[in-house]
Order: sequence, then structure tokens, then C-alpha cells
Amino acid sequence: MSTFLLELRSEEIPARMQAGARAELEKLFRQQMEAAGVAVGDLTVCSTPRRLALIARDLPEATDPVSEEAKGPPEGAPQQAVEGFCRKNGVTRDQLEVRDLKGRATYFAVKNIPGRAVADVLSEAVPAIIRSFSWPKSQRWGAASISTESLRWVRPLSGIIALFDGEVVACDVDGIASGRETMGHRFHSSGPIIIEGADDYAAKLRAAHVIVDHEERQDAIRSGAARAAADAGLKLVEDEGLVIENAGLTEWPVPLLGRFDDDFLDVPPETIQLTARVNQKYFVCEGADGKLANAFICTANIEADDPAVVVDGNRKVLAARLSDARFFWDVDRKTKLSDDARKLERITFHEKLGTVADKVERVAKLARWLAEEGIVKADPDLAEQAARLCKADLVTEMVGEFPELQGLMGGYYARAEGLPDAVANAIRDHYKPVGQGDDVPTAPVTVAVSLADKLDTLAAFFVIDERPTGSKDPYALRRAALSVIRQVTERKTRLPLEKAIAHSLAVILGRLIGTSDRTVHQQRIELLDEIGVHLSEEVQKALYDQSLEQALAKARPLFDDTVRPTLDNLLDFFADRLKVQQREAGVRHDLIDAVFALGGEDDLVRLLARVHALQSFVETEDGTNLLAGYKRAANILKKEEWDAGAANPAPEPAEQALIDALDNAEPRAAKAIAAEDFAGAMSALASLRAPIDAFFEDVTVNDADPAKRAARLDLLARFRAAVHNVADFSKIEG
Repeated sequence: MSTFLLELRSEEIPARMQAGARAELEKLFRQQMEAAGVAVGDLTVCSTPRRLALIARDLPEATDPVSEEAKGPPEGAPQQAVEGFCRKNGVTRDQLEVRDLKGRATYFAVKNIPGRAVADVLSEAVPAIIRSFSWPKSQRWGAASISTESLRWVRPLSGIIALFDGEVVACDVDGIASGRETMGHRFHSSGPIIIEGADDYAAKLRAAHVIVDHEERQDAIRSGAARAAADAGLKLVEDEGLVIENAGLTEWPVPLLGRFDDDFLDVPPETIQLTARVNQKYFVCEGADGKLANAFICTANIEADDPAVVVDGNRKVLAARLSDARFFWDVDRKTKLSDDARKLERITFHEKLGTVADKVERVAKLARWLAEEGIVKADPDLAEQAARLCKADLVTEMVGEFPELQGLMGGYYARAEGLPDAVANAIRDHYKPVGQGDDVPTAPVTVAVSLADKLDTLAAFFVIDERPTGSKDPYALRRAALSVIRQVTERKTRLPLEKAIAHSLAVILGRLIGTSDRTVHQQRIELLDEIGVHLSEEVQKALYDQSLEQALAKARPLFDDTVRPTLDNLLDFFADRLKVQQREAGVRHDLIDAVFALGGEDDLVRLLARVHALQSFVETEDGTNLLAGYKRAANILKKEEWDAGAANPAPEPAEQALIDALDNAEPRAAKAIAAEDFAGAMSALASLRAPIDAFFEDVTVNDADPAKRAARLDLLARFRAAVHNVADFSKIEG
């Protein structure tokens, strides 16, 4: 078996593109080999800033010969048809074979294709791979770039190594011929390096101060940075993304520790870390007390004669960046958050939904409502205050420089201003949870603001029909719904989802309608028309010059015709997101459907408790058999299109046993459900298993006597209804 080495050398490839480039190289190589009939096993693909490399081992020296055949027209077909078949398959008429096919002589074209040398396959594959390579951004260069047919690459391509068992695979791409020469480190190596084959590739480059394997460079950065911190009595703040990025920026990484002025530690630590990380790609360190230390770790790309010179240069650059951060921190604190909040009127939230100030007003009203209703046990005044200030930091200098710090900086500014801790914490954390691994807020005021913010976002974009479609979700509505679900389920918050969404929609319509400005009033009426809320002239006049509360009261009657569909769509959206979330927890989606189908169940905590009890039940023998009995009863009732009868003949023993069981089970289940004892409700259903089995065993439902038939169908309808009081078993699979 043979080995192939491919190196594509270029100017520096952006670090963020290297992982995708490795995957693209492997994909294209496999595609080319598969198309040529060459079996490919494991591949080694690696990258540095200046090269992509692939090593394929255990390749055959030649492809296997193959025989291809195609069925043609029958013997005796028109001459033109036969000749066309020959041209299509690249054979002459005397090369055709005649075979019997279902009693009829038929022409077949048979081509025996000899095996090819894999080296020849590779000489065609390499240019095809390079030309079809997909980059997020690419460029043309040099004199050839005047033509749109010239090569595009992420950065100018400068060399190609293509060696099959140590022999050069001849190919040429835009004047760049393949060979066995590469280049080492920009500063630690000079002149070309001759590569004999895959086995000496990494070693020769290592001797030229290039570590080809990106994972090895990552390991060197992790361990080297941790060691540099430990040597200074500090602890490295781990940052895997920064490890990967630094490995993509260096071919010979050397972590070095430096110090910055203690005075900068007066700035919030997240600001220092983000400044170091985003602007300079530096790690930061903590002291023994767990607080940020005045130390950074940079990753040099050289083995410096005097590392202190490298560290000092990096320190000066970082100091300039930290000075900017300190300036922003000082300037921002001169303005109160309430004054910053007024500036939100200049920022458009969405052209159909007004400004960020409009959104803040809605969130404040919704947060207060959640607290006043007792849904969240928070002080209503603090919840409203935090909501009115939660977006204020969007206009600050610091967040303008580092958008990632929104919320966090607002919390710092609130605390510096002397606002209550509950308010500061709510401003800081109201965006949470942002991702799956993010913490769920627990402080009551924070929960009220966070839920209000996300419920408003969902309701607002659903009102204007900007919903997620397929893989597109530009307003992160799926994430917002999952965030609400996590907050509700993990904190056991008893949120009446339908009521909360309805209130959100009412606030949105109220904000769109209520105004005393005639021009704005007309604009909002036109906007309502655009989103499907059409108001008569009489209603328009009635809404003019109304307070928000009066406008809300006027808006509520519109719900039946205009808001109810939006409300239903949002509830369905939450149901879908809940299924996605619970699927990862091992909960069956059909059981969620079975509980949702009952209607009126929008308390997610209670709903999931019911679903979990149902899942435990249906996985038992009693549950399996009861489900089978239910489906049999439901099928009979569906076939008979049965609603109710009037007959009441004397029941047979099996009928009476089922009646008695229902008389016992129905009140037990109802009482258990009222007490949210869903395991108890399932236990009550379990008592119906034996009676329904005996009923189907001993009783003929479609009796010749119409009265008996009606009574038995009524009994089955009662059984079905009893089951439906717990869950809609028709939605359960199996």
C-alpha cells in the first residue's frame, strides 16, 4: 500500500478559517478519490497559518479494472436509434452484445475499463481540489488576476507538494507546479526544505521551527501558558477559544508572561479580560484570592534571544488598550443610567416595532405585571425600575466598544450609581440564559425582567409575522423560547404561559395604538394595518389621545379576531421548543403532545410533571395494555362515529365490572390531578386495565340488540373520556 502527501502553502490563512479549511480539504479529497474508484481510509489533515497538509496512507497503487454495461434498444430497432446508443456509450456497433431479455434479443454495450495508476488519478485530483476549494472569503492576485478565470484562494498560493510514495505527482495550477520543496518558519529558517515523503515531512519542518500539527501547537500553548502563570504564583484563566486562535496564528508558539500597571485593576475585570482577549489575543491570570491579577500571557511566534523585549512590546500595546477601557469606564460613570435610557429613543428596535425605548417601556410593564400577579415573587417597583434601565448601557462608550459586555456593564454602572443590588443584578443578568450551558437566573427581580424581555421579544416578532423559518432565525426567537422554558422549568416558576403571552400582546398593541401625537397616531394605524390589525374609523377616533391603559382596554376586544391566531401560533412554537429541549432529556415528544392536546394546560411545570408521570406509566405492563385497550375502544367509536346513546339495558358482568371501575377511577383521577399528584392519576387509570381487557374478552360491542350496542358504545365513550381527563392517548405512539 502507498502513501500520499499533499501540502498547499500560501500566505497567512486567518485563524478562524483553518478548521473549516481542514474539513474542506478532507471532503474534497475523499470526493475525488471516490469518483475515481480509489478506496480511502483514515486521513491526517493539519494546518498552520501558512499551510494546509494532508497525508493519506494505505492507498492502492492502481485502481481495479471495472466492467460497465448499458442496455440498449432491441434487435431490429431503427438504425438511427442503435447508432445513437453507440455514440452515447462510446462503442462501435460491432462491439455490441446481443442478449435475450424477457424473450427478446436486446443490444448491450459492454466497456471493460482497465485500472489506472493512482498517481495519475492524483495528478488530476489535486488541481480539481484546489480550484473547487470553498473559502468564506478568497482573492485573486498578481498579473493573472485581471482575468476572472484565474485562481481564487484565501491568500496567494505559493507552493504545492504532492508526493506519492516519495515521487512527485506532476500537476500545475495557474503556473504553480507541484514539487517537493516547502519553506520553514519565516524568521527561524531560510531557503527551501526538501521533503522526501510523508514520513519525514513533520520532522523536517520541526527542524525548521514549524510544528505542523495544529493540535500539538494547541497542547503546547495550554501547557506553556499554565506553566508561565504557575511560575509567577498565578493561575491561568482558561480560554479554549483563545488557545485555538493562538495556535492558528503561530507556527512555533512560545507563551510568555508579562505585567501591566496595577492601576488598571480599578476597571471591571471582564473589561480587562475582553480587552486582552479580543484586541491582543492574550490570556489573563488570577491570583491566589481568585481575583484578576495584573498579568497577561501572550503567545510569541518566535524563540526570542531576549524574551523580555517581546514581553515589553506586548505590554505597551496592551497598556494603550487598557487606557482606552479605563477612559470609557470613567466617562460612562459620569452619566446616570436613567439619562442613558432616554437616549434609547434614537435606536430603532425594528421598523415595525418602534425604538428600543418602546421595547423597554413594554418590558417594564410586563415585568411589573409578573411581580404583581405573584407569578414571580419580586418587588414590583424594583422589577419595573430594573426593566426601565436594563438596556441603558447600550448607549455607553464601553458597550459601544465591546457589545459582548451589554448587561454586564449596566450592572456595574448601576452599582456605582448606588442603585439597589437587586436592580443592578437584574440589569447584569437579564439576558441570561443565553446558551445551553449558561446559568439560569434565580434572583426574583432578575427573573421578572428576564422573562419579560424574552416574552416581549417573542410576542412582538410573532405579531409582525417575523417567525423562524427552516434554519433561519435572525431574531433568535428559538433561543428566547428555550430560555423561557429553562427559567420556568428549572426554577419551578408557575407561569401561566397563555395568560402571559396574551398580556404581552396586549401591551404591544397598546404601545402601538396609544399616543396623543396625530402624526404618530396615523403612522401607528398604518402599521397596525400592515400587521393585519384593521381598525374602523370609529375605533381609530376612540383610540386617539388615549393613555396607554385606556388604549390597552380598547385593544383587548381586538383579540378574538387578530391576536388569537398569534397567541395560538406562539403556544405551538413553545410546544415545539419544549419537545426539542425534553428530547435531549429522554422525554418522548408524543407524550408531550398527549398532554398539550388536553387544552388549557399552559403551566409548563405542571405539564412536565404530568408528562413524566405519563412516561413512567406507559412504560409499565399496565400502561402498555391500557393503551392497547384505549386504541381499540377509540377505533370502534371512530368507526361507528359514536357520540352518545339513550339505551340503558341491564349490563352483563364484564360491563358492570368496567362501570364499577370507572366509578372508582374517575373521581380518584380527578382528585389526584387537582392535587397535581399525576402519579396517583396514572395509578387510577391503571385500575381500568383489567376491566377493559375483560370487557373486550367477554362482550360483543356490536350486539344485534340496538339497545345493548348503544349502551356498550356509551361505556366505551365513557372509558375514553376518563382516559382523556389524564392525557389524550390518541397522540401516543405504539
